[in-house]
Amino acid sequence: MNKTLRVTVAALAMTAVSLLVPLTIQAQDPVGLVPTDADAAAIKAPGYSPYAGRSFPTQVFWGDTHVHTNNSLDARGFGVIIGPEEAFRFARGEEVMSSGGEPFKLRRPLDWLVVADHSDGMGAMKEIIAGNPRLLADPTVRGWHNAFKAGGEEAFAATMEVINAFALGNTPEVVLDVDFQQTVWDEYIEIAERFNDPGRFTAMIGYEWTSTEDGNNLHRNVLYRDDGDVARRMVPYTTAESFNPEELWKWMARYEEATGGRVLTLAHNGNMSNGIMFPVETNPATGQPLTGDYAAQRARWEPLYEVTQIKGDGETHPMLSPTDEFADFETLQLGNLNLTVVKEDWMLQYEYARQALKDGLKMEGDLGTNPYKFGMVGSTDTHTALSAVEEENYIGKHAGTEPTAGRWNHPMAKFAGRQYDGWAMSASGYAAVWATDNTRRALWDAMMRKEVYATTGPRILVRFWGGWEFEAADATSRLPAEIGYSKGVPMGGEISGANADGAPTFLVAALKDPYSGNLDRIQIVKGWLDSDGETHERVYDVAWGDADRRQPGPDGKLPAVGNTVDLDNATWTNTIGDPELITVWEDPDFDPSLKAFYYARVMEIPTPRWVVYDAKRFGVELGEEVWTTLQERAYTSPIWYAP
Repeated sequence: MNKTLRVTVAALAMTAVSLLVPLTIQAQDPVGLVPTDADAAAIKAPGYSPYAGRSFPTQVFWGDTHVHTNNSLDARGFGVIIGPEEAFRFARGEEVMSSGGEPFKLRRPLDWLVVADHSDGMGAMKEIIAGNPRLLADPTVRGWHNAFKAGGEEAFAATMEVINAFALGNTPEVVLDVDFQQTVWDEYIEIAERFNDPGRFTAMIGYEWTSTEDGNNLHRNVLYRDDGDVARRMVPYTTAESFNPEELWKWMARYEEATGGRVLTLAHNGNMSNGIMFPVETNPATGQPLTGDYAAQRARWEPLYEVTQIKGDGETHPMLSPTDEFADFETLQLGNLNLTVVKEDWMLQYEYARQALKDGLKMEGDLGTNPYKFGMVGSTDTHTALSAVEEENYIGKHAGTEPTAGRWNHPMAKFAGRQYDGWAMSASGYAAVWATDNTRRALWDAMMRKEVYATTGPRILVRFWGGWEFEAADATSRLPAEIGYSKGVPMGGEISGANADGAPTFLVAALKDPYSGNLDRIQIVKGWLDSDGETHERVYDVAWGDADRRQPGPDGKLPAVGNTVDLDNATWTNTIGDPELITVWEDPDFDPSLKAFYYARVMEIPTPRWVVYDAKRFGVELGEEVWTTLQERAYTSPIWYAP
């Protein structure tokens, strides 16, 4: 049951429609070619049109859950001067002037955006820099104001001090004034309402709760299903009240009870949590053993995890997945967020998505609920207000890292004598949502059911279903969604042993981004819990490009796809790999008594990293330590198996 299809590049436009999304045509009849009554009756006959009466999602909507503007203390401190309005305008496809005076535009608009500014001190930095007398009455704030006015290294040092104040819980109280926060929140919601255009562009309301106690990153973004009239009834929760995520979940429950609205949250950057993002025994916020209530509340409120973004990729780590040849991807493992504590190896197992998914299987038996049964999305965490992470169109992490000849060698940030190297920042990522419509409610509902996936930037189309009845012939259908939903569950779903008949089967399909690299392969990552309570993982190559010239060797390993990157000219050729891959795969190692999860990882052929485009444009030579190529990828949300 492992049939891989290949198509020509010439067929790509047709494939984009037939494989994954429906074709919408606005019929015009300038010469009177109107169907007869008989023709019309035939067209409307039940069962004729494969697109009529569909209730499942037929379109993927691209967006970003994580954009910071000048309403964020740190972003404004780094120099971003543009706000939510410019962020929404840019996302919907307009040309916008960056904070550094550079005109920027996306190649293709996004479908939706969440401006998720930090709730702590939201909007305050603009007032600090402007010299608001009430804020400057505090001596610490006055010192920040003077440093920002001085500019240069003084302003940079002040920004680092602001971030450290966040991390250590030392933000001056005047900056956290609730009345001021309500004013800023109301202004933000007014802008989001103005840009929200249901069916065309969704301005989803949200914010970031920035728990960074002692520098350890436990950040969460809160996303609203609601319109502004509901969202404005309570100001966002801040870390001035607590660093403990459990208190955030309680605030979310209070919000829903008080307003009748709905919210969800997603965590990000476990690689900067220093071993506390995905605890398995002790709650790091309280020092107490994890409880069933913790597991239930985390599962209830956090259906998603941001698995890739500018500050590194969070799928897995080579120490955790030593047999996975692609595990060491855009790995950033320096320490906690403010680099006050250097990374130690023991921390890694509590920081990455794949290990958390495995641990969740075990914890379900101990706590009654799997706290890590999450879907996966990518987003940028840009602090420029502009969601631009295409490798050739990468704006940078913050306003101080916008395109210049030397940004590759300029630190993104410095703390405690340590730094984040500019070249090590990733041009990543985006969130793909399979929803029934481009509206706040439809997108949010899809996120809750986890019918979402992450990419590192390219808009690769991916569909993934699991069940018991898929067969090889299903991979030859040009309407796989019809089969996928009729025979199984989509990404984010669960299949049960109660319906077992042999081993589970999976239908997976991927189509290249027409502006990016061909596809190297589709892999299915499996994790499972054995009868002794130990977790395991395995990565299977299930479909691959150039199948006529490369096949797995005697050791089962698939040869590398090759590399066509021309570093001098910052380009590549799509003469290797395939534009489309689709297959049905059956788990060859299935044990019906063991819990498991499966997700698809889709790999592109090698293409240039953003630093190579910079080197070509600015005529600079990169250091030998710099990563110059990458294999962009997509991660689907898992499908879980329960005996």
